[in-house]
Amino acid sequence: MGLATNADQLVEMAVVGYVSQPTVRGYIPHASGEAMILPGMSGFIYNARVGDAAFGWAADHLEPGASIAHPDLDADYAMHYLTCMGNQAFLMSGLAKGTEGIVTGEHARLLVDFPPDVADLIAVGDAVQIRTKGQGLQLVDYPHITLKKCSPQLIESLPIEAVDERTIRVPVTMELPIRIMGSGAELNPDFVDQDLMSGDRELMAELGIDQMLLGDLVVINHADHRYGRGYKPGAVTIGLCIHGDSVMTGHGPGILTLMTCAEPCIEWVIDPRANIANYMKIRKES
Repeated sequence: MGLATNADQLVEMAVVGYVSQPTVRGYIPHASGEAMILPGMSGFIYNARVGDAAFGWAADHLEPGASIAHPDLDADYAMHYLTCMGNQAFLMSGLAKGTEGIVTGEHARLLVDFPPDVADLIAVGDAVQIRTKGQGLQLVDYPHITLKKCSPQLIESLPIEAVDERTIRVPVTMELPIRIMGSGAELNPDFVDQDLMSGDRELMAELGIDQMLLGDLVVINHADHRYGRGYKPGAVTIGLCIHGDSVMTGHGPGILTLMTCAEPCIEWVIDPRANIANYMKIRKES
């Protein structure tokens, strides 16, 4: 039986966005000093989904699946704020109208996974309505642990264990040392992710971080993400890998905050299957 939440008190609200058109930002500065142009952000990615590699793509900040945005800035902000990981999404126009997907990430746009058998029917500009629920979600018996961007469905799917009256245990694929956390430290964890810094490839291989998959759950020890992202001894943050690697200095795969606590009240256990593709049965092979 899962941990008790206040899910029955949450507002469930519809928001809509549209499959975005990729844009070219110009040259990207590689950590080696080279300048390059790479794909990866916006649009619909046919061949990358949660459960696939976060490293190794000829891309920058690869966003798996459909990247959803709204042209009105205020509406886009509301869509970002209200949407949580694991929320249902439905195509409301186009050849695949009626198809259900699932929210798997939040970057500059919202990321939605749709079944691969409808991929060829999805077009840029198709409307996607998200059934948002999760803002305000709490673990009733652990109010000192803050949840961010978690839908009730996501929390229910995770094999979280109660250790004692102050502590829970969460499965993760790996630990990320806080010293490698980079771009996004200055941003609001209720709206956007934080990149790990992947420029030191030898360190990535040594720590096994280069084996990370999109959709992996990870832990950052000594990271307090309650009101921003900062270093605090004993604090613990659980995150979700939502986009792929980057060539830019200070950037890398994106980690979205899911849970955080200012004290060591979140334990973790290493499990290579700790991925939302498995827990939420997003892929048939999961």
